[in-house]
Amino acid sequence: MLSGKNILETIRMIDDENLDVRTITMGISLLDCADSDIDVSCEKVYNKITRLAKDLVKVGEDIEREYGIPIINKRISVTPIAMLVAVSGGNPVKYALTLDRVAEELGVNFIGGYSALVQKGFSAGDRELIESIPEALSKTNHLCASVNVGSTKAGINMDAVKLMGQIMYDAADVTRDNNSMGAAKLVVFCNAPEDNPFMAGSFHGVGEPDCVINVGVSGPGVVRAALTKISKDAPMNELADVIKKTAFKITRMGQLVGTLASERLGVPFGIVDLSLAPTPAIGDSVAYILEEMGLDTCGAYGTTACLAMLNDAVKKGGVMASSSVGGLSGAFIPVSEDAGMIAATKSGVLCLEKLEAMTAVCSVGLDMVVLPKETTPEILAGIIADEAAIGMVNSKTTAVRAIVAFNKEVGEELEFGGLLGSGPVMAINQTNNSVMINRGGRIPAPLQALKN
Repeated sequence: MLSGKNILETIRMIDDENLDVRTITMGISLLDCADSDIDVSCEKVYNKITRLAKDLVKVGEDIEREYGIPIINKRISVTPIAMLVAVSGGNPVKYALTLDRVAEELGVNFIGGYSALVQKGFSAGDRELIESIPEALSKTNHLCASVNVGSTKAGINMDAVKLMGQIMYDAADVTRDNNSMGAAKLVVFCNAPEDNPFMAGSFHGVGEPDCVINVGVSGPGVVRAALTKISKDAPMNELADVIKKTAFKITRMGQLVGTLASERLGVPFGIVDLSLAPTPAIGDSVAYILEEMGLDTCGAYGTTACLAMLNDAVKKGGVMASSSVGGLSGAFIPVSEDAGMIAATKSGVLCLEKLEAMTAVCSVGLDMVVLPKETTPEILAGIIADEAAIGMVNSKTTAVRAIVAFNKEVGEELEFGGLLGSGPVMAINQTNNSVMINRGGRIPAPLQALKN
């Protein structure tokens, strides 16, 4: 039973500290929608998603109203569309337009799964889908795309890394008149999770049920508020304990919402992803949490250590509140979506190299970084390769969501709006790396153990 104190505490977190459920995401398998005729397949996709997700938005709004818990986004993720292209052939953009139409009609914010998994090589449908991504993202409003180019077990597909450097560049270029929004809806992964409810990397893995509800919670403001009550002389382990207790409370709310949504929609409850997902709102920032630990500005020496502790404490607190923790679970550090990260970047303290170091201990990777117009596809591919190497060697998820700002100069801001916020254009190392990128091939998987 919840005590009156618990209830009042949760209300305060919602009202004053930006506590919310960032998303309820319905994952839907489209494997049974495959057909040799792409038009028939698209019709099956439309019918299945419409049937299963018709009440998703309504249920989310009902839970919001009844319990007073903000649910910011209602989303859908689907089977990687490259698998359907392998059967149907044809122009993959037809699937993109179908998915976008479904999202529009159902009223969901985003639909993810315009994806391919190519960590060990390209199979039928993969290259066709990947090459269509810039066009697909330029013609849709709600669609998100992702490609997995590496894993700890498979190594890194450098042919795919090279291709994705070009695709990421083209996605920004073709939408340059819309603030390069196409690239903001594209992410390249290593060790992509199959049950991630967050966009742009959400897709419904082949090992998942036919339909499932996953929940992503958020609460950087709550964690920061808890740390403000701790003495500046308190040791780091005391801060870790406070974060664990706070993460427990946040996750418990996500478990409640997921259970209710599952029951009302009549589909299984999957996981709670307890990642701390920031927003551009003042106070709702992972960077501010790190600064509350004793850093003047995020990016100062010690930032990576603070982030490592934060990530671990969030996971430890979350697993005590739910037996269904999954997805990414930890702390996100998207530059454009985090007011503190934006401020640190503008001040010159936080640079791309420091961000890369931080990705070794956070939940994802280089997220929503805005790069200057002289950035080449090869430079983008090198950034992707470096992040994939961090993920591969450390057996963790890493990713790159980078946007080339063709119409802005270094220091100026690229405005995306909504949760995506705005990001300052960062000066980066432009040293030529084309010979390495053009080698292609595969970086072998790392040795995991040496036993005799």
